[in-house]
Amino acid sequence: MLVNIDPSPLTSSLPNRLNAIVQTLRDEYTSASSAPWVLAYSGGKDSTLLLQLGWEAVASLPRGQRQRKIYIVGNDTLVESPLVIQHLSSSMKRIHRAAQEAQMPIDVRITKPNIDQTFWVNVIGRGYIPPTRNFRWCTDRMKIIPTNALLDQLVQRHGKAILLVGTRKSESSNRRRNIEKHQRADSHMNPHSTIKDCDMFAPLAELEDNDVWLVLLQRNPPWGGTHHDLVTLYKNAGGGECPLILSKEDAPSCGTTSPRFGCWTCTVVNKDRSLRGLIDSGHHRSEALEKLFDFREWLIALRENDENRLRIRRNGSVKTRENGTRVLGPFTLDVRKHILDRLQTLQASVGEELISDSEIQVIEDIWRRDKVQAQCRDALRNTYS
Repeated sequence: MLVNIDPSPLTSSLPNRLNAIVQTLRDEYTSASSAPWVLAYSGGKDSTLLLQLGWEAVASLPRGQRQRKIYIVGNDTLVESPLVIQHLSSSMKRIHRAAQEAQMPIDVRITKPNIDQTFWVNVIGRGYIPPTRNFRWCTDRMKIIPTNALLDQLVQRHGKAILLVGTRKSESSNRRRNIEKHQRADSHMNPHSTIKDCDMFAPLAELEDNDVWLVLLQRNPPWGGTHHDLVTLYKNAGGGECPLILSKEDAPSCGTTSPRFGCWTCTVVNKDRSLRGLIDSGHHRSEALEKLFDFREWLIALRENDENRLRIRRNGSVKTRENGTRVLGPFTLDVRKHILDRLQTLQASVGEELISDSEIQVIEDIWRRDKVQAQCRDALRNTYS
């Protein structure tokens, strides 16, 4: 459920703390640096508040001082929960339109995984088992790599970039450790863990959940509309956003046992409590969401049945563990074809694209190559047997 607002003494200091954050943002933006801001935006509560305060800070400046470019960057894994990607897409469109009207130096971008590395290309094409805590191949391919590729491009174009993130210490002990581990003593900036000439800036680090919700409930976004849809989404899902993942250190927040909404295919968690919450809330799309939920449960059942997997790995090798048990390979080709058939049936049933024609073409190409490699291995085996 949506967090209850606690009217503690700290709440009375919130206006001053917000003003301090806006002033810090304003000071950084008007500093001697010409590096663009890159604001990580997932559409969730923290990144929404970060964008709102950043917008207010820059909008308060004379138009002639709004020279530094601001990139609002979101990520679409192509298997996002339908309601989440709908919210992200619609809010990005409003942000883009309002920025143009207000003559704000804002450019919006949504990163996506390479067509060769999407969820379905890996599961149906290569036969990767759906992700587990120990084999979590999805985060790199679908989130970190595409987003960091854009960051790399922007750093190369501008020479440097400042990455603004909505990370807060109170989110988790892991978040607190990461912020404090990299924080420079003489600056509010932290160096990016992998991208040279990219600094990270977390202006909301000291805010609590209470603070975030109070602002979003009481103030409308400067790009128009209200935060009503966002609040309702959280309330119905009973969770939080799966944030824009920028490094492996951030990855544990995606796919934990907390009720976060993100990929509808996420099999890292045992139960998708956010999707279940949306269904149980009586949402008008509950029937479609129920079908997605059932499909995800079916994928987990497939993964747990060893009979669905090859005894050799994709590179043709055989590997055993220290205890003598064999490390199984990918799904068999028959299982992969079965998943595609059921996914296409599901797609027709829910009335929206779940897998693209381009992905299917890549998948079929992988299948053809797998057949050729299998035939070559059989031929070699027959030659030396």
